[in-house]
Amino acid sequence: MAETVMLAERAPEKRIFRRALPYLRPHRAALAGTLLIVLAYAGAVAAMPPLVGLAADAIVDGDRDLLTVAVAVLAAVVAAQTVLARYSELLLMRAGERVVRDLREKAVHRLAHAPLRFLEAHRTGDLLRRTTGEVAELAQFVRRDLPNLVVISATLLLTTATLIAYSWLLTLIIAVVFVPPALLAMRTFQRGAEEAFGGQAAAEATVAATLGETLTARELLRTGGALPSWLGRVREENRDVVTAARRTARVEVSIETVGLIEGVTLAVLLGLGAWLATEDRMSVGAVVVFVLASRALFEGLGDGSQLIGELQVARTGLARLLDLLESPGARDIRGDAGADDLPARGELRVEGAAFGYREGETALADIDLRFPPGDRVAVVGVTGSGKTTLGKLLCGLYPPDAGRVTYCGTDLRELSGTALSRRIALVPQEVHIVTGTVAENLALVPGPPGRDEIASVLDRLGLRAWADGLPDGLDTRVGVRGERLSAGERQLIGLARAGLIDPAVLVLDEATADIDPVTAAWAERALGELCAERTLIVIAHRPATVELLARTVRVADGRIVEDSALTSPRQERSLP
Repeated sequence: MAETVMLAERAPEKRIFRRALPYLRPHRAALAGTLLIVLAYAGAVAAMPPLVGLAADAIVDGDRDLLTVAVAVLAAVVAAQTVLARYSELLLMRAGERVVRDLREKAVHRLAHAPLRFLEAHRTGDLLRRTTGEVAELAQFVRRDLPNLVVISATLLLTTATLIAYSWLLTLIIAVVFVPPALLAMRTFQRGAEEAFGGQAAAEATVAATLGETLTARELLRTGGALPSWLGRVREENRDVVTAARRTARVEVSIETVGLIEGVTLAVLLGLGAWLATEDRMSVGAVVVFVLASRALFEGLGDGSQLIGELQVARTGLARLLDLLESPGARDIRGDAGADDLPARGELRVEGAAFGYREGETALADIDLRFPPGDRVAVVGVTGSGKTTLGKLLCGLYPPDAGRVTYCGTDLRELSGTALSRRIALVPQEVHIVTGTVAENLALVPGPPGRDEIASVLDRLGLRAWADGLPDGLDTRVGVRGERLSAGERQLIGLARAGLIDPAVLVLDEATADIDPVTAAWAERALGELCAERTLIVIAHRPATVELLARTVRVADGRIVEDSALTSPRQERSLP
């Protein structure tokens, strides 16, 4: 039995940036150029204190020429700093947003191609949070905070070099008075940050998932009397979010102590610098340089400490996103064989197949079936017998845990998603409709087809008059739940999609059951055309449907208990 790999509720953040490197490689040229501009800006910032110190020494020594040169260079550096600040910020934002855009596209691609078993094992809200909320927070960090963080880091590096060059003694004072307590404060933050921020992200994802289920089950909650207890669950989860947010706030406060440490260190530096100047051990200009550079260093550290919380939020979101991108359970397990390598019509076969939704459970076992070209089969069984699961196995939506399902001898797992859908099509009981026009919904097939091809297929299926009778024809807009379309009309869209695909095998999950008589007449004509020269497998729930098909496969407790053909010929006619 294949085990579904689950995503971590709190994604591990170890070596997070190293894990992100593969996603940065396509942008390395742009990132390298951006880094050079950032370093030029940081160099301009770090050059300010030495130039001011040079001007101070010129004033003390009465050297007007040196003062003029110092002021001119200082003005040029200020102008360059202004230009470089804006340019570096724009370049960082653009480079960062390209990376975020690629991550978003990769996440959507991963979910779009993830095995159905993986998607069904996770709450929809959690998957949406990882691909939308986490990416949105990452994008916000890139636009708002990343430029400042990179510039601050580069400026701190060059400012530290300046301090060492001017006075190793005062730099040593900073190292002794400031660094140990500052590192202790940061260490305290780091110890609690991963659990606090990760816990908050997990709690928020739970609320998002519950909200999604609230919207999906809104009618049940209202009509079934379960709304009060459900809202109690929502309140409890909201309290968990508040508790997690408070824990995060306490962790963030620990980094604020760095400001107090900076103040104490600056006071020590001012006193020691004044004493060195009066003892002629350091020029006034050097003291000015050191004070200004130290101040810039502390301001940079202070600003950086303010961004550490935002960095941790981005780090947590990135970890959860990478958890999805790196999960083996979410990887596309299909091959890349194309439909052109397969006959247009052929045999569908199941050989010793078994399948289970969870480890240790069996939904299907020992399934052996053959569906020759043109076969007409009803798959029957009580609710929970496994017939719908068998239908998804036949369509390749579920790969078997044992055995295989083949078309013309080719394992369905070896086919690409497009190749599979061109040979085997499923029309479910609930046809999915996306927000857009009827034409856009019909075009959700490989290709996609043009307007003329859609019209041609509608003509062939006898559905053109139905489509023309819609308020705006094919341009009629419908909602995500098929608003403005009846349940039967949604089935007609499903049948028209199958006609556009022209599959070798058509699987119907009793797609025409319980629709109004007028729409049933449209569906009957469409099915009459669709069933010609192709294999038809109907997951049947009604005896009337079973009687119309030449062969019956009965499923019970996940096993085939009957596979029988008609004992006497019946008159062929379309499904109702």
